[in-house]
Amino acid sequence: MPRLTIGKLGKACDVKVDTIRYYERRGLLLPLERTDSGYRIYSTHSIQRLSFILKAQGLGFTLKEIKELLELSDKPESDCADVRELALVKVSQIEARIADLLKIKDSLRELTSFCPGGGKPLTECSILLHFYGNEP
Repeated sequence: MPRLTIGKLGKACDVKVDTIRYYERRGLLLPLERTDSGYRIYSTHSIQRLSFILKAQGLGFTLKEIKELLELSDKPESDCADVRELALVKVSQIEARIADLLKIKDSLRELTSFCPGGGKPLTECSILLHFYGNEP
């Protein structure tokens, strides 16, 4: 089985070495072994695992959630329903976040509609006045 140093693993997945070390501290990615001089040695399976982590992060999963997914993936008795449930929970969280962001956007849009714009002193800026609690 080919063996990879942390640098080669990082290059294979376009990830910084510090990120790999962080994932190791979080228990997401463990080296196959350490050399006598302390170098981390990874298997080629680590490329797949690191890719998994990166793809899951790209879909909004936290490192804690990714750890849960990896633990499910490592257990032969787990099934797709377990993974599906975690994904559906994430979808609900994302939908709630989108709703919150839309409210924030609407509030900002409303604030900017009251802003008098260029040429006016900051004492008349409705946005700043709102933030200071001195709404006109």
